[in-house]
Amino acid sequence: MVAGVQIHTKVDISNPQSDILTDGALTFLAALHRTFESTRHSLLVARDDAQRKFDSGVPLDFPPETAHIRAEPSWHCAPPAPGLEDRRVEITGPPDRKMVINALNSGAKTFMADFEDSNAPTFANLINGQVNLRDAIRRQIDFESGGKQYKLSAKPAVLIVRPRGWHLDETRITIDNTPISASLFDFALYFYHNAKELIKRGSGPYFYLPKMEHYLEARLWNDVFLFSQSYIGIAHNTIRATVLIETLPAAFQMEEILFELRNHSAGLNCGRWDYIFSAIKKRRADKSAVLPDRKDVTMTVPFMDSYVRLLIQTCHRRKVAAMGGMSAQIPIKDDLQANEVAMEKVRADKFREVTAGHDGTWIAHPLINQIARKVFDENMLGPNQYHIRREDVKVAAADLLNASVPGKITEDGIRSNVSVALAYCGAWIGGNGCIPINYLMEDAATAEIARVQLWQWVKYGARIDTGEQITTQYVDRIIAEQALGIKKIAPGVKESHLKIARKYLTAQIRQQWPSEFLTSDLMPYLTMADGVEDKWYRSSL
Repeated sequence: MVAGVQIHTKVDISNPQSDILTDGALTFLAALHRTFESTRHSLLVARDDAQRKFDSGVPLDFPPETAHIRAEPSWHCAPPAPGLEDRRVEITGPPDRKMVINALNSGAKTFMADFEDSNAPTFANLINGQVNLRDAIRRQIDFESGGKQYKLSAKPAVLIVRPRGWHLDETRITIDNTPISASLFDFALYFYHNAKELIKRGSGPYFYLPKMEHYLEARLWNDVFLFSQSYIGIAHNTIRATVLIETLPAAFQMEEILFELRNHSAGLNCGRWDYIFSAIKKRRADKSAVLPDRKDVTMTVPFMDSYVRLLIQTCHRRKVAAMGGMSAQIPIKDDLQANEVAMEKVRADKFREVTAGHDGTWIAHPLINQIARKVFDENMLGPNQYHIRREDVKVAAADLLNASVPGKITEDGIRSNVSVALAYCGAWIGGNGCIPINYLMEDAATAEIARVQLWQWVKYGARIDTGEQITTQYVDRIIAEQALGIKKIAPGVKESHLKIARKYLTAQIRQQWPSEFLTSDLMPYLTMADGVEDKWYRSSL
């Protein structure tokens, strides 16, 4: 065992899992923790300070201290790394063994293996996910299940990995009696075991970086990359990272985020669902920012459209990819007419993205690849659209904050939010971070929108289209009624976990402010299940 490193879990991590938590990997992880933990902590404190300013009425704006970076036209980001020149369709999902094979075989250009929003971070899920990615890279992942053979194709998609965000701790590993960063845990194990093998095979260590709120958080990632490349002895600027612009503050700092990561940057992505969640949460003290039903907050409403146009312009000005958002739709196999309506919505969404200038898009299901691919093939003849500069775009701070969204708050919308929040939280506690609900693949982001919308409507006494006011008592009644049908839409959710989810949601709508992340709130249930002593985590329930 490495000095100062403790593993606090009763989960069996015998072979092949023990091949992941090697002394070498843990020594690397300890070096990262001891070098960067204090900076991470200070940046999280800065997030809290910024939120207090927003609450007091200080508006979000483009940082004045970095105006020179935005104004300077000469700097550009690194050229695309091998395999990242053409990213027209990217499929995403958790690093489950079957999912990894199906995604890599899907025909999509890349696969984002997700340790974050579509993965419930039980220790077994995390370590087995690392095993699966290691095996996939070495073409050793084939297996049989239920009489069916799962084999990797000759030309699988390019692999990209998303670690968890800076805000999360990995409480099952402590270094010098302090829980480590979940971001560094996920990144370090993947990078340490696979970077050289990926390079040998003509690819490289590629990442998606989530949930950042400030360009200094991007600088921290860049410092981690430089340290890590030196540590294992590979060339600087080998790593590539695409940043998800999925928080409202980050939308005002896109140029700065690219600048900080410029020698490692592979572009930006419109993390649309988390962005809506963040827009509500960051403007929690602004009564004028109350939004209608979740289904009405589309990509064409003013604040979303402005963010998309600015992202495309920013990326292409700096010669990197401007990636579009997620199509969460999954095929409706038992209703051909309903399926065609749903697939037409996918086509329209992808057509909007490619004609706006995006260089690629996200899908959640392999069978959606053909639809998305056809739209991009017909409308993007080259490998990307970096040449579309969008110099016509003029986005001001007021455009990014324009909360004028056509639509209504309805009881159906409230019921939908309650059902998604209950089903997802219940599934997540049970170890499943990605579930199909009403033919949409839901992850933490959509559950977060549901949670904070319910809070926002109660907080500001919003009224539904019939005129009835939304109160805690009103939502309590809806929670009780919708809880009865959760097993129908999410059969795998246990009754005990649904009870926890119901208690959690009931408490959330009564808070002065919504919690930062449901994953942080509910993490103690996973750590308890993994046998961790309670002194290593805090429960907010």
